[in-house]
Amino acid sequence: MHAAAAPVPPRPGTVDGKAQRKVAPRRGQGVWDPDRRDQDPLVTILAQEDIRDPGLLALRHGRMGASPWNYYRGAAAVMAADLASHPDSGIRVQLCGDAHVLNFGLWNTPERRLAFDLRDFDETLPGPFEWDLKRFLTSLVVLSRESGLRDKATRKAVAAGFRGYREWIARYATWPEIDIWTDIAEFDRLVQYAVPADDQERTGRILEKRAAKRTSRGALDKLTVVADGRRQIVEKHPYRVHVGDGYASQLNSVLEQYLATVRDDLKVLLGSFDVVDAVQQVVGVGSVGMRVFLILAEERRTGDPLFLQVKQAGPSVYEPWLGASTYARHGERVVHGQRLIQSAGDSFLGWVSASGGDQRHDYYVRQFRDGKVVPTGAEIAPQLARYAGVCGHVLARAHARGGDVAAINDYLGKSDRVEEAFTAFAFAYDDQNARDQVQLAKAIEDGRVVAEPGWP
Repeated sequence: MHAAAAPVPPRPGTVDGKAQRKVAPRRGQGVWDPDRRDQDPLVTILAQEDIRDPGLLALRHGRMGASPWNYYRGAAAVMAADLASHPDSGIRVQLCGDAHVLNFGLWNTPERRLAFDLRDFDETLPGPFEWDLKRFLTSLVVLSRESGLRDKATRKAVAAGFRGYREWIARYATWPEIDIWTDIAEFDRLVQYAVPADDQERTGRILEKRAAKRTSRGALDKLTVVADGRRQIVEKHPYRVHVGDGYASQLNSVLEQYLATVRDDLKVLLGSFDVVDAVQQVVGVGSVGMRVFLILAEERRTGDPLFLQVKQAGPSVYEPWLGASTYARHGERVVHGQRLIQSAGDSFLGWVSASGGDQRHDYYVRQFRDGKVVPTGAEIAPQLARYAGVCGHVLARAHARGGDVAAINDYLGKSDRVEEAFTAFAFAYDDQNARDQVQLAKAIEDGRVVAEPGWP
């Protein structure tokens, strides 16, 4: 990331961060008390499924039940309820909503620069800054333990994640607002900070090569064939299947709505493409069962491909505790949240609504892949502390854009006890997450929850 040209004195926040320490003492951030729970986590998980595709629910259960890490990725609703059961700082930001460590990744900016940032905003909503921070730090513990790292390495990673966040919050509190908004998490800085010096050149080349393949042209080569003179997306049941006639007829209406939500110049560009195929996808863990479509379009003059992903957006898991979104459509909520907190968002973002049976579903639209690279847990684990520090930096920048950075800085202060509190919470909640995963796995084993193997 670039350095601010001219730091200014820390600006006063709209909320008195130091005063909020009395409302929510910082030592209390380390408390996880299961007795405050007013939910059964299994009931919470199953309650999310009313708006999901019933044919994919067994797959969702299979993925979540496979391990504590998979469960954590799919159980944002459980953690949201748990976070809400404890006092919060009262300092609001635009939450990412699901800031676990694998929801950071590489992608191409509109200027075709490779950048590193948050990448998932399905749960975005204004809320207490520490809810994102706790979800991020806890994810480091869950992933670290699943990867077999020792306790010392796990604590080092959590410390690096917290310090990366707090140190950059302190810096952003002195930056002019325009510098915060133009700050971009550049790829070369990720490599510089997250990779040992003797491996930076090799790792940089590998990541750049992977990003170069993850484009519409790369997807065309990997995911399509020409059959009967027409380009088609290859099926891989049940993870990628062609849509039925009902969905196909809706897609034209969906795309017309989508065009109404993008900039006029983008309408001109998109007007030169024709849709040639579409499939329904299964993606991720938390998103399994949500309707996701992959659309292939071709430019009329050159035949160049463009892949768009249309993803269902339901209510944020935080809405029961923070209130309903101010946006009428959840796809719009996701798009505006992403635009607010991501350093340089996808130009193709838009939103739509469409009927499905007797229900009406909201969706958002984004470009598929476009240089997107998300390192796997196995790739991250050997350098987890370094990687966590960069992610903490990125999360701080997101909160500085979408919240009161001065108030956060005043609330956190410089005391080591604050770090100790957030670390204590992360370890305690990791234990709770493991117990919750066992509950789901036992329900699957007993036949109370139907599941099938979750991965290809």
